[in-house]
Amino acid sequence: MKKAIIMGASSGIGHEVARQLINEGWTVGVAARRIEQLTDLQNSAPERVFTAQIDVTEDHADASLSALITQMDGIDLYLHVAGIGWQNPSLEPEKEIKTMETNATGFTRMVGAAYRYFAEHGGGHIACITSIAGTKGLGPAPAYSATKALQNTYLQALEQLSLTKHHNIRFTDIRPGFVDTPLLSGTAHFPMLMTTNHVAKCIIKAIRQRRHVCVIDTRWRILTFLWRHIPDWIWRHIRLA
Repeated sequence: MKKAIIMGASSGIGHEVARQLINEGWTVGVAARRIEQLTDLQNSAPERVFTAQIDVTEDHADASLSALITQMDGIDLYLHVAGIGWQNPSLEPEKEIKTMETNATGFTRMVGAAYRYFAEHGGGHIACITSIAGTKGLGPAPAYSATKALQNTYLQALEQLSLTKHHNIRFTDIRPGFVDTPLLSGTAHFPMLMTTNHVAKCIIKAIRQRRHVCVIDTRWRILTFLWRHIPDWIWRHIRLA
């Protein structure tokens, strides 16, 4: 039996991955700011599901993660899903700063805590939901695309660190395209929108296969490949919104 903690399991991708892992017999710790959103997961398998209220932007969030790991008597997988983002072409300060606090500082705080745990306990697997938005700087969503690029680079750096230090920690950087989640509710129509069920299955498959980077799905892999090969002098002039 495997043990996993999913950070950001209150809705969307995190909630669906948790549900599928629970159905497969995993012991799962689910954490989120809104703990009331985790009730259905806990009720589905009370003996195998642990809940915790954790806000990744709070200074003591890493200690709360450690407490949850102790409660579960250890884990094999840490999956980081917690994140926010908006289209913010007017650069409203509150949105930009909040995105940075959650997707950069909060991400670093929690992934770093997971890394230290695995380094001290013989290894494990860290998987993170980043985004295709980190491929290029997106004018309509500056802070979001910037923080996703940070996440991509941070995971790459940690993987190198783990190998050189012989820490036996595996990493999977999961980069979905647009997913039908509450994060996109109330916004404009998005192309090639994917369901959480489909994305969750792809995530679990990528983790099982120990993929280093997984762009979900084929359509988005093709698109991001093309994005990467657009010269910067052309990209600057592309109107995205």
